[in-house]
Amino acid sequence: MIPDAGPTPSPAGLRVGELRERLRALGARPLHEARVMRLWTHAQPWDGPRRHPADHFPRTLDHALPELIQTLAGLARLQVREPSSDDEGERLLFALSDGQTVESVLLARGGVCVSTQVGCAVGCTFCMTGRSGLLRQLGSAEIVAQVVEARRLRPVRKVVFMGMGEPAHNLDNVLEAIDLLGTVAMIGHRNLVFSTVGDPRVFERLPQGRVRPALALSLHSTRAELRASLLPRAPRIDPADLVAAAQAYGRIIGYPVQYQWTLIEGVNDTDQEIEGIVNLLAGHYAVMNLIPLNAIPDSPYRRPSWERTAHMARTLHQRGVLAKLRRSAAQDVEGGCGQLRARTISIQPRAPGGRAGVAGFAGAAPAGRSGAAGA
Repeated sequence: MIPDAGPTPSPAGLRVGELRERLRALGARPLHEARVMRLWTHAQPWDGPRRHPADHFPRTLDHALPELIQTLAGLARLQVREPSSDDEGERLLFALSDGQTVESVLLARGGVCVSTQVGCAVGCTFCMTGRSGLLRQLGSAEIVAQVVEARRLRPVRKVVFMGMGEPAHNLDNVLEAIDLLGTVAMIGHRNLVFSTVGDPRVFERLPQGRVRPALALSLHSTRAELRASLLPRAPRIDPADLVAAAQAYGRIIGYPVQYQWTLIEGVNDTDQEIEGIVNLLAGHYAVMNLIPLNAIPDSPYRRPSWERTAHMARTLHQRGVLAKLRRSAAQDVEGGCGQLRARTISIQPRAPGGRAGVAGFAGAAPAGRSGAAGA
């Protein structure tokens, strides 16, 4: 049975293009616009020394700057930083300007995982985010804002679009964010990782951009029927065809495709799946990321034993598939995507009309580290 996708999603939030139009309406010339975007995306102070002509804004823009700064700061306000005992990452919860919330994760070695939607319509049966359905799209500026706020906490050199949501379902906004991050924000193109369950539009649009990100394909099974049951609202594309399309894009950018595989005990950790992966990927320029399941409440799924996951990775490697066993971090704080949001909402006082308000975040414990395990 295909789960309900949830309520009709609200319109997306602020886009980068709208922000640029606002700057131009305030009299910004290209040099002024570039300075604003650079200061914002690099999380630099707005009151730095003014040494060049571009540093001196037109009077209309100068007068409007405080309000603009407040608007940008309100795109994603940090509400919760959740610790974990394994010291592998840090889970962040952001409140958007309309009171909705999304999660990001600070990763090791300067990475950050960001969300692209509030909720998700794919309905992956092992994912907390999918239970809510799609509530609304994030605007490209809201996506970038998560990176900006992460840069206020630590250096960011890599951005993965693997948080809440399916990037292919918000393609225009995600690609606009990628373009800004890969140019003005100066993040290497291969350090921008577009994660997707697979959609023909992705394979058509990604090669057309001036910033071509790395690709991560959430595969989870080589059997079409099993994959359809695990990812109920993913496009019905045979796994072999998905891999062929992904590998074609990988050849265009000259960079290996990553394949994401959430390991579920007795479901997709079988010898049959090992054979299927070998048939699809052996000898290809690709990486198989095996990610033990982050279990969610009331789910029949469990993570396999460490011995079983290690055997699977070792066997694939021996048979010509570069397989990496990714440690699912922050099990002690339920690190899987959507779990912090769901847990926080459940303890908030209800606003009039039954909707959870943001006020419940005020008493949240600050700081610490949280973990990330695949979306």
